[in-house]
Amino acid sequence: MGDSGPTSPFHADNMNASHADRLVGALDAQASAAGVRRLRDWAHRGIDARPGERALDIGAGTGSETRVLAAAVTSSGDAVGVEPNPALRALAMQRAAAAGSTARFVDGDAVALPVDDADADVVWCERVFQHLSEPDRAAAEIARVLRPGGRVALLDSDWATTILHPGEPDVVSALTAGALWAAANPHAGRKLVGQLAAAGLETQDIGSQALIQDPGKVNWPLVRMLGEQALRRELITERQRDRLYADLTAAAGRGALHMSVTMFGVIARRPR
Repeated sequence: MGDSGPTSPFHADNMNASHADRLVGALDAQASAAGVRRLRDWAHRGIDARPGERALDIGAGTGSETRVLAAAVTSSGDAVGVEPNPALRALAMQRAAAAGSTARFVDGDAVALPVDDADADVVWCERVFQHLSEPDRAAAEIARVLRPGGRVALLDSDWATTILHPGEPDVVSALTAGALWAAANPHAGRKLVGQLAAAGLETQDIGSQALIQDPGKVNWPLVRMLGEQALRRELITERQRDRLYADLTAAAGRGALHMSVTMFGVIARRPR
């Protein structure tokens, strides 16, 4: 994931090998989610990467979308994933090689891209801005590297849209507030259009997708992280935490659990 500084838990400086393994697992699970697949398909159609073009994937992670871009631009083009985390970058390289993909991966940062001015026809940037303390700088970098007529797909979550049901309203609010606290830029999704406009780019389309968890399963790693965080901050008591966990377990058993967050996407173009 791309990042501008050690404020984010996803920053390479804050991550050891075990953290990287957990992150890879989370990224792979997200990539298989129906909502993520739908929004990605919409975004790829919007930017319409073509043979011979140069594509850039900012915060490439495991490299899944860099490989999609590489297939679209073909061997006559070039698809480069920028990823500051060395463990993720190494895995992205391994997966690309195993898939026979021409995707390449380089070290780099979202606010200081290792790319010349006006050198990219297409830019992809997914779930990066939420981890940035200076997202406006990253938007300006996207505008800098795009050629006139170049397209960008910018996708990100807005953690203020988090919904968790059932549970006591005050307790649920304490947990969902923790999702805001955990991200450097938790309202990233709602800001994308304005940040691209401020960078001089023209919005072509806007989309969204609620990422809804399986109603029969509790995402315990995430729920427990938020629950223990709320407990440490003395926003809830142990009794309230345990009651919420029991409510969620019972709801999942009935297939009645709801847990979601909304992800937004913007397709924009650099004016000719």
